[in-house]
Amino acid sequence: MARTRSPLSLAQRDTLLALGMVMPAILYITLLLGIPIILAVVYSLNDVTTGGTAMRYIGLENFTALLDTPDFMRAIGNTFNITLSTLVGVLVLGTIQAELLMRPVRGKWLIRFLILLPWTAPASLSAIAWLWMLDSTFSPIDWMLRGMGLLGHPGALFGDFDNTFWLGRSGLALFSIILVNIWRLLPLGTVIILAGLNGVPRDIVEQAQIDGAGYFRRLFQVILPMLIPVFGVTILFTFVFVFTDIATVFILTRGGPANATQVLPTLAFFTGVQGGSLGRGAATALFLLPVLAAVSILTLSLIRRREI
Repeated sequence: MARTRSPLSLAQRDTLLALGMVMPAILYITLLLGIPIILAVVYSLNDVTTGGTAMRYIGLENFTALLDTPDFMRAIGNTFNITLSTLVGVLVLGTIQAELLMRPVRGKWLIRFLILLPWTAPASLSAIAWLWMLDSTFSPIDWMLRGMGLLGHPGALFGDFDNTFWLGRSGLALFSIILVNIWRLLPLGTVIILAGLNGVPRDIVEQAQIDGAGYFRRLFQVILPMLIPVFGVTILFTFVFVFTDIATVFILTRGGPANATQVLPTLAFFTGVQGGSLGRGAATALFLLPVLAAVSILTLSLIRRREI
């Protein structure tokens, strides 16, 4: 007698269904991220250029050569400086905006819409708009500063020149990039923190108010400690977006003046694509990977511990 196949159990069917739904995402991530990472590792261990197809294995020479390059060390410092400064600005201003949006005011929907506008605009278009606003000749910011008497005459706060040259001075260029990054990512941070504030139990806040806690005491001792997991999510998203961003620096300064604003993504592009040294460019880009992995693991573990 032919043996009949036993039907699958409910748990087995659920497992197969789950695998069928997850596999397209796993395949997509593998093709989109896995293959480029593997190619980057292979290129970084070889002497390969855009002018030829031959590869010569050289081991870790690309990495050791980068560590002896002043521009690379400066790019590492600029990357962390821009990322951490943007992170602090987004956390502080995002918390203030979220707290203000929690209050009942007229036209709150319009205010939220205006706050979200920088996030909805493409990064390249936003950077081009800021490139005009920070122009050395036609900057409207300089025009307003001159109108307020803060620029363009002896003893002025911003100098006696007619223009500030935001992108032509190393310190101001670095500050301008940080400013643009904060402007772009502030809506995301505000929305995440606002969602966390809406999730804070009102009875706990009201009980603290009944016990005599003032506004700032409630904020710093009750509300903000409960938002630590939310802050962790904000930190993770902001760090990843800024640490790997190339559009802002590339459009505004292209790493100038004199490599003063060069970051790892732009340095990898200029070295590997425009400079033709794929191996050296891949090695530069791979320095981003361990930092992102470490920050992601650390942040997610802290969020999980706080939630537990």
